[in-house]
Amino acid sequence: MQKRRLGRTDLHVSAICLGTMTWGQQNTEDEARRQMDLAVDRGVNFMDTAELYPIPPKPETQGRTETYIGKWMRARKNRDKVILATKVVGRTANSWFRGDRPSKLVRADIFDAIEKSLKRLGTDYVDLYQIHFPERVVPWGANPTRVGTAPGRRDEDETPIAETLAVFGELVKAGMIRHFGLSNESSWGVMRFIAESDNGVGPRLVSVQNAYNLVNRTYEVNLAETCERESVSLLAYSPLAQGYLTGKYDHGARPPGARSTLFNRGQRYETPGAPEALLAYNDLARSFGLEPAQFANAYVTSRWFVTSNIIGATSMPQLEMALSTVDIAWTDEMQKAVDGLHQRLGNPCP
Repeated sequence: MQKRRLGRTDLHVSAICLGTMTWGQQNTEDEARRQMDLAVDRGVNFMDTAELYPIPPKPETQGRTETYIGKWMRARKNRDKVILATKVVGRTANSWFRGDRPSKLVRADIFDAIEKSLKRLGTDYVDLYQIHFPERVVPWGANPTRVGTAPGRRDEDETPIAETLAVFGELVKAGMIRHFGLSNESSWGVMRFIAESDNGVGPRLVSVQNAYNLVNRTYEVNLAETCERESVSLLAYSPLAQGYLTGKYDHGARPPGARSTLFNRGQRYETPGAPEALLAYNDLARSFGLEPAQFANAYVTSRWFVTSNIIGATSMPQLEMALSTVDIAWTDEMQKAVDGLHQRLGNPCP
C-alpha cells in the first residue's frame, strides 16, 4: 500500500488509515482484533482512535476502543510498527471524561486525557495527538456552508489557542506525544495554531482530520490551499458519509443493524437535498460498474490533498472492500462526472 508523508514529519502513513470508532459498541474485542490483523496484513500502518470512542459516546463504554487497541498491540508486540493517532475532546459538558467535571482544552484536562489514553493503549507515547473538536463556539465540523444566525458568539472563558498549544509542547518535551494535530477545524483555526507555533509557542501542526466525501467537499473551499501551502496533511474521515454513500439507505431504507438504524445519529446526512444527492452519487457509481462504497472510497483516496483516508467497518467483508479500493484506478471520466454532479448539487452535508 502506498505511504504518504505526514505533514513535515519523518512519518509516512498508509493511504488508508484504519478507523476504530465502532469497536466496543457495534464491534466486539475479537472483531476489532481481526480487523487490525487484516488491515496490517494488507499494508496499513496507521490507526486512528480517540478517548471519546466508541460511538455513540457513553460513560460506560468511553475509552473501550483504546483498551482494545492496547491489548492487541501487546499481544502482537508490534507497537513500533504502528503509527498511532488518538484525540482529546474539546469543550464538553459531559463529566465522565475527567471524572468529576466538564472538560476544556486547559492543562489539567489535557494531561488527564493523555495519561488515561496512554494507560489504556499500553504505550509510553502516541505518534499523533489531536484535538477532537475546537473548544471555541463553531458549527460541528467547523466548515459550514452558511455563517449561521449568531456570528461572533464566544464563550467568556474560551481558552486561548496559545495556552492550549503550549500544553502540547509540554507533552512533546515529555515524550508522551510525537506530533500534534487538529480535527473538525476551520482555516482560521489552522492558521492560528500555525501562527502561535511560528511565534515559538508549542509544536507545529502536522495534520487536520476533517470530514471529506462526495456530499461534503467543503475542505476544498479554503482549507485545501491553506494546508497545501503550510504542509498540513488532511486525514479524511467519513468517506462513506456514515454509510449513506454505500447505497444501503437509498429510498429511505433502514436495514437492521446499520448505524443510523441503531442509533439515529445520521442527521448530518439527512439534510434538505441530501437524499437526492446521495442517490445520484450512488447511481453514478453503479454506472461505472462499481459498488457505491467502492466508488466513494476510491474518490477520497485519489485526491491529491488527502494524505490518508480513514475507513471504518463493522464487518470483515466491509473492511475487505474498503482496503481493496486502493487498487481502483480513478479516471478523468469519473472525476468529470463527479464534478458535474457537484456543480449542480453542491455540499448538502457539511
